[in-house]
Amino acid sequence: MAKIAFILLCHKDPDAIIKQAQRFTAAGDYMAIHFDARAPAAHYQRIKKALEKNDHVAFAHKRIKCGWGEWSLVQASLYAVEAAVAAFPDASHFYMLSGDCMAIKPAEYTHEFLDRHDSDYIESFDFFESDWIKTGIKEERLIYRHHFNERTHKRLFYAEMNVQRRLGLKRKVPADLQIMIGSQWWCLRRRTVESILEFCRSRRDVMRFFRNTWIPDETFFQTLARHLVPEKEIESRTLTFLMFSDYGMPVTFYNDHYEMLLAQEFLFARKISPEARELKRRLGVLYASEGTDIQISNEGRSLYKFLTGRGREGRRFAPRFWETEATLGREREMLIVVCKKWHVAKRFLSRIKQVTNVPAIEYLFNEESCALPDLGGIQSTMAKRHRHRRALMRMLFDYFKTDKLVICMDPTNLDLIQDFYGDRSVTRLLEIECKFSDDYLIGHSKRVGLAGETTPEQTLQRLLPTIRNDVLHESDRIRDAELVNHCRIREFDEPDQNARAIAAFLSISNETAADIARTDNLFAD
Repeated sequence: MAKIAFILLCHKDPDAIIKQAQRFTAAGDYMAIHFDARAPAAHYQRIKKALEKNDHVAFAHKRIKCGWGEWSLVQASLYAVEAAVAAFPDASHFYMLSGDCMAIKPAEYTHEFLDRHDSDYIESFDFFESDWIKTGIKEERLIYRHHFNERTHKRLFYAEMNVQRRLGLKRKVPADLQIMIGSQWWCLRRRTVESILEFCRSRRDVMRFFRNTWIPDETFFQTLARHLVPEKEIESRTLTFLMFSDYGMPVTFYNDHYEMLLAQEFLFARKISPEARELKRRLGVLYASEGTDIQISNEGRSLYKFLTGRGREGRRFAPRFWETEATLGREREMLIVVCKKWHVAKRFLSRIKQVTNVPAIEYLFNEESCALPDLGGIQSTMAKRHRHRRALMRMLFDYFKTDKLVICMDPTNLDLIQDFYGDRSVTRLLEIECKFSDDYLIGHSKRVGLAGETTPEQTLQRLLPTIRNDVLHESDRIRDAELVNHCRIREFDEPDQNARAIAAFLSISNETAADIARTDNLFAD
């Protein structure tokens, strides 16, 4: 069975570290600790005294002062790894953790998982080709030498880099290495760790190179693992669940995140709030449990993005429109059907095509698989359809040889709707208002990834009001836009009442509109 040596980098909260070590070693695993030399010496002595009789705990032979983005973080990791390799000869895996991490699966589950998969788990994407770095400097991390910390000595950091740039003091990446980048939270097999330590001893040139790079904890182990281990034996992912806000800050977990954390396809989570004592207690009990049934739904990141994004669309950044000078043509009529229940709108469009000669296209701006004619590639991807929206619609008018065209859109596409309303053509909108049962909203949350098949019922019930309010908010935004030629049909209205709105929308006779309004099972789920 797998035996894990946890590599713990920490700098505060000695009592939590002691409990963490006791919890992991009680399950038969090991821990090697590096406690930041910047932290109070009394805290370090408290940890050593509490754990000195625990032969499953080792300490890095040297403590150093660590700084974010500096080589010191990698050096501290290497010191702890060396201590673990020497002290625990039967450890099969080495797992990097911080003091803010906690297990979100039982030890039994974790060991069985590692036994089933003979792989190294470490994010490792090509440094230059991937888009892993979202903001800030990129290649400058490597090609220039960095002796100052950007966070504590910002002016010196950029002054040194600018001097090197002006003098042309670029340095070369070691020729035999493909620089990789990824999360610093990894789980490596023993033979991989031993290969990395041997590489460090034999390749002083590589060590000198990384020692002066910026944020090497995101590149050092990631690069060496890919260099030393066959690609097929590496899973380019972390087993530690972590999320970042849209401001680039780590998301902190609290007491009410327990069920969500358990359902994620990860073994550990970061960051757990120091104040989340109940969450820590429950996770501690979970780690020691046996025979616990674990149901994975893995909706954490999509759920977080959904919940934090409510109310922000169109408020933080101004919408961007392409081809603002283009026009569909004054004589053309753009008819937009808006409905949250796509199957209802598709049924509605199918009936329109049966009883009129008006061409109708389903959710072309929402559904990649929407059937479209070959228009020279402009229709090939969703990104192209949105970017060249007006050109796409002009080509569709020309393809169908018509001056009237019906399309479907999701209520979230208010920016698209307003863009088309800004055209010289005639634009009309028909909103289909449906009833939303709890069962439908639960199904909707699963279809869009907010929940999974095994998401607990309690979580779903807490989520329902938010989803229902979100649907209503989308409709309110459309009404608040006060668009002209805005018609509406409703599931709870009589067909004759809906027929009048359909007649105005399509500019057809009341009899034909009544035929469409009486479509069998139009609103059925």
